[in-house]
Order: sequence, then structure tokens, then C-alpha cells
Amino acid sequence: MNVSDAVAGRTSIRAFTDKPVDTALIQELLEKAARAPSGGNLQPWRVFVITSETMPRFLSFLSETDITDEAAYQIYPNDLKSPYRDSRFKVGEDMYALLGIPRDDKAARFARLAENYTFFGAPTGFFCFVDRQMGPPQWSDLGMFLQTFMLLAQEAGLATCAQEAWAMRPNSVSSFVGADEELLLFCGMAIGYKDPDAPVNGLYSDREPLDVWARFV
Repeated sequence: MNVSDAVAGRTSIRAFTDKPVDTALIQELLEKAARAPSGGNLQPWRVFVITSETMPRFLSFLSETDITDEAAYQIYPNDLKSPYRDSRFKVGEDMYALLGIPRDDKAARFARLAENYTFFGAPTGFFCFVDRQMGPPQWSDLGMFLQTFMLLAQEAGLATCAQEAWAMRPNSVSSFVGADEELLLFCGMAIGYKDPDAPVNGLYSDREPLDVWARFV
């Protein structure tokens, strides 16, 4: 698979089969992804993998824990303006349309959101942390690392979904994986094999045309 095909084919998958993922394959992909660009070669990503063997115990821990969680950071800006607000609204409506959930069915929408915290049924996942002393330049490095991993996973026949929603459960996740206090949870990554029969996996989000966001000076 060439890079263009991997980029075009990668989508956020939100329904997985129960086929386990070989831990050795995840290790290989992570090692390759570490070649992602990193300013000053800081390599600020810190990753904790939830394997196929560990996943049931992790999900059980989440459902039973009474740890209080507060958001690790604000995922979206307050008063998000157009066109960013419009794009976010449309992709949400497109997804719920595929799921057959109307806008006024708040209970069903909240139930769907809660599936973030089961990795959408993926048998494997990981959490990406960053040291609290790091700033925006290092956070951008995390994005490049994560994108590199997702493209490598695409090449390997795996489906993925990067999940900032996990930033809402930082204390619970940190407790389970044993992350040091100086580490801040950035996101999770669901990893597995795409369920071809799940309607939600038909979502292919729009992108703004080039002339909206690029100028050639």
C-alpha cells in the first residue's frame, strides 16, 4: 500500500469485530511510528497498551471504579465559531443518521457517546500521554506520531479510531495503567478489525475544499 492509498483509506472506525490483535504486531507498529517527526527529538509520547488479554479487565475496572474524573483538558474551544462549528455539527449529524438515531433521541445519543469508553468494541487499544511540562509544540508531535501509527495500521490491515473522549476519564485510566502523576492523558486509540456490517463504519467525513483553507502567495 502506498502512502496516498493509506491516507485516503483511513477513516475513524467505530465498530469492531472481536477478532484479537496480535500484541507483537502492535509493538511493531509502535516502533515504526516512533520515526514520526519530533522537534528537538524529544519524542514526547508515552504510550500504555491495553492488549486483547487485558481489555476485559480494563473494561470491568472502568465500570466498577468510583474514582472521580475531571477533564484533562478542554477538547473543543468554548463558543466554537464558523466554519469549524459547522463541520463538527455536520459530521455528528451524518454519523447519527447512519445509526438511525434522530436528533431528539437524547438517550440514544448519550448511549452512543458512552461507547467511546469501551473502545467501540475494539479488542485492543492504547493511551497516549505527554509530560505535563510539555507545550503546544510537543502536543503537535503527538499528532504526528498518532497519524503515523494510524497509517501504518491501515497498511497492516487494522482499523483505528483516535479518541480524545478518553481525556474525560484521566484519573481512572491513569490508575489502571499506572501512569506517573507528571503524565497527562491526551487520547486513546481503538485498534482492531473493522466490522464491515456496521452502518456507522460507512461514515466518510467531508473535507473543506482547498481554496477555503490554503493560499498560494
